[in-house]
Amino acid sequence: MRFLNFFKQELAVDLGTANTLIMQNGEVVIDEPSIVAIDRKSEETIAVGRRAMQMHEKTHENIQTVRPLKDGVIADFRAAEQMIKGLIDMIGRRRAFFSHLKMVICIPSGITEVEKRAVFESAARVDAKETYLIYEPMAAALGIGLDVEEPVGNMIIDIGGGTTEIAVIALSGIVSDQSIRIAGDELTDNIVNYMRKTHNILIGERTAEQIKIHVGSALPELDDPPADFSVNGRDLLNGIPRQITVTYQEIAGALDEAVTQIEDAVIRALETIPPELASDIYSTGLYLTGGGALLRGLDRRLSKKTQLPVHVAEDPLLAVVKGTSKALSDTRRYKSILVPASSVS
Repeated sequence: MRFLNFFKQELAVDLGTANTLIMQNGEVVIDEPSIVAIDRKSEETIAVGRRAMQMHEKTHENIQTVRPLKDGVIADFRAAEQMIKGLIDMIGRRRAFFSHLKMVICIPSGITEVEKRAVFESAARVDAKETYLIYEPMAAALGIGLDVEEPVGNMIIDIGGGTTEIAVIALSGIVSDQSIRIAGDELTDNIVNYMRKTHNILIGERTAEQIKIHVGSALPELDDPPADFSVNGRDLLNGIPRQITVTYQEIAGALDEAVTQIEDAVIRALETIPPELASDIYSTGLYLTGGGALLRGLDRRLSKKTQLPVHVAEDPLLAVVKGTSKALSDTRRYKSILVPASSVS
């Protein structure tokens, strides 16, 4: 069996809008931004992941940086193929020219058949011989250690870069779900717009992301507030670069509308579940995963809105890829929660 395993490579892939994570043999081997830099003239890939992100918004006319995924699904097929290939090559994929590549890739629960096919085709282009898909909330539930096969309802709120996935899971299936395209990218855009309208300063996507990380908050009052954050940008009145300081209270106001939309989606999901599962969720509470779970005060705000306990996953950024890896390690056991290529028309 070990001899046969030498010719196999099994990868669990969290193909995210903001970041792509890959696990092999239970270890995270790739954690890179979902972006690729392409030479406009030759159309060759210059850089993938972190190196491409360093070029983002700093390129000249001969270089283009592309984020292939939008709202959790593939928006640029060619760029996605180049990105996936580049990331897999980082692992040392070509240990044997006849190796058998098996992949499980997580996808949003609200994905269409056409979007599923795009993921399968991208996997085929990197010579994957066996590919399965798994829905993000299901993978997140597995990743935080829930027994998804039991007749017990659990609600997962996975806030990624492009989508927020809210699902009630029981008996290896998704009983009800809400998938909204309000997530990390929307929060970043809100910060960019706030800085432009309130401070007359233009900042880029990367700077807005740093603001979100350092002083992002869902509440205007925190028990352990972060220090104010200095921001560099271009003054829209005179065009000269300048620096200002922002507080977490300001950013909480900038993000309020988007967080309210997430709250509303959670309420809609709760309103559609059967009463017996509602009873389970009253006991178990809600589980927050994904990068958005790290937004300060979000758990308290959701708990106040729903009157339910809210648990933030121990490692929310890795929950989905860990669950994907668990499904990969035993595809027979988790056959009912995996989507094979043959099921996509």
